[in-house]
Amino acid sequence: MNIQIFGIKKCFNTKKAERYFKERRIKYQFIDLSIKGLSQGELKSVAAAIGLNNLIDTQSKDYKKLCMDRIIGSSVREELLLNNPGLYKTPIVRNGKKATVGYEPEIWGIWE
Repeated sequence: MNIQIFGIKKCFNTKKAERYFKERRIKYQFIDLSIKGLSQGELKSVAAAIGLNNLIDTQSKDYKKLCMDRIIGSSVREELLLNNPGLYKTPIVRNGKKATVGYEPEIWGIWE
């Protein structure tokens, strides 16, 4: 397995995801979205697995500030996600072409 966890250090669900993999002694790579966001290739891969709209946190401050509810085009949404990591639901856990958003231990257990 090649696990990547994209999240924010202060996020409760991100901490739970890290704990899940640590307890099972599964190596993972943590990427802090507040420091380094998803690359365009990573975004496309994750969006292909779970859908672009499932990545967007509709409750975030950035969502309201950027008026994301009025933006229809997926290319514009992609561009905003790449430049505003506060828009992501976290954690985003990726294993190759598979991905999840949020705390999903049932799905991660199938990956093992």
